[in-house]
Amino acid sequence: MGQKIVALFIMVIPAAIAGLGIKLMRDAFYEFFNPAMSDFAWIKLLGGFVLFVLPVIFIGGFILHHDRKRNRVQPRFMKPEPDDEE
Repeated sequence: MGQKIVALFIMVIPAAIAGLGIKLMRDAFYEFFNPAMSDFAWIKLLGGFVLFVLPVIFIGGFILHHDRKRNRVQPRFMKPEPDDEE
């Protein structure tokens, strides 16, 4: 039961960070059309993009690692086995 709670937090925290990234990108988009609000909307857009993409990559890697351990992925996503030629 404890492992499932830890796995839930591993998924929820990056999802919340990605949500913050979406909010920052949305705010930057609106500030672009109202230039009186901010001169540095592109910094907010870039920061929001980073805060969106990195957690999504982390969650995807976590799910891939989890599914590889249980052999639930297609053969092209399996890790190649090392050759024991000596």
